[in-house]
Amino acid sequence: MNKKLWLTYGMLTLATATWGSAFIAGKLAVQSFQPATVAFLRFFGAAILLFPLMWIMEKNRKKLTLKDIGLFTVLGLTGIALYNICFFLASKHAPVIKSSLFIASNPVLIVLLSGLFLKETITRNNIIGMIIALTGVTFIITDGHLLTLFQLGFEPIDLVLLGAVISWALYSVVGKVVLKKYSAVESTTYAVAFGTLFLLPFALVETSWQDVQQASLTTWVAIAHMSIFVTVVSFVMYYYGIKEVGAAKASIFINVMPVSAVLMATIYLGETFTWAHGVGAAFVLSGVYVGTNTKIFQKKIEKISA
Repeated sequence: MNKKLWLTYGMLTLATATWGSAFIAGKLAVQSFQPATVAFLRFFGAAILLFPLMWIMEKNRKKLTLKDIGLFTVLGLTGIALYNICFFLASKHAPVIKSSLFIASNPVLIVLLSGLFLKETITRNNIIGMIIALTGVTFIITDGHLLTLFQLGFEPIDLVLLGAVISWALYSVVGKVVLKKYSAVESTTYAVAFGTLFLLPFALVETSWQDVQQASLTTWVAIAHMSIFVTVVSFVMYYYGIKEVGAAKASIFINVMPVSAVLMATIYLGETFTWAHGVGAAFVLSGVYVGTNTKIFQKKIEKISA
């Protein structure tokens, strides 16, 4: 495996691991603001950072066409506005065990949509790696008690979580189309700009100036963290990863996010790290390795047929 590919995989791992911290930061932020407002503040802060970054890094920026504006509108609506409203609603109202599992199912839908609409090749390794990683995620969030999943039952918040999964899958697939013309920085900047505009009306309706003044320092630190690290740094790295290895393969790394969330909850929220977390993390890492290494099963097949 060449150095560039290792660098890409490293960036995807770091990006999705950083997303895990959004579970912690989101829990803190929704104590002071409503979900849509948290999302707006997060991306408004990110936009302030992204535009200067784009102007510095991208000297030969391409002119936006009407088709491009349409694509970026879809990106802003799906991956920025709808996904984050659903995500922060889940942070406030859904059990972590349920929301984590829903979010972890993202790669399955991304791989299917990538195969259908982008004609990306879905390999045996992609599917096997995804199953192994999803098994590990399930192990982690149920703490080894897999039957817990069947005891949760259906709740209205499940529709919100389903909306989050569909929104992010569409964002990843449409993002691949946009990346054929625009860089990772440009794509992220424009998507965040359109998403912020979609979120603005919600924030104005549900938040007063008094809410802004009364918000705690912890809330502002959490929002700043989500703006800088979870959004600007991680989104650019994730988009770069999609451009280099495709949406289907990049989506496998999303399974790193719940593992990261559990580890951070252990460190920062004092939650206990159990044996199930360790076993689950091993499954996730194995799944990511299998899903991204096309030669593992190919060599075995060649040996059998030889």
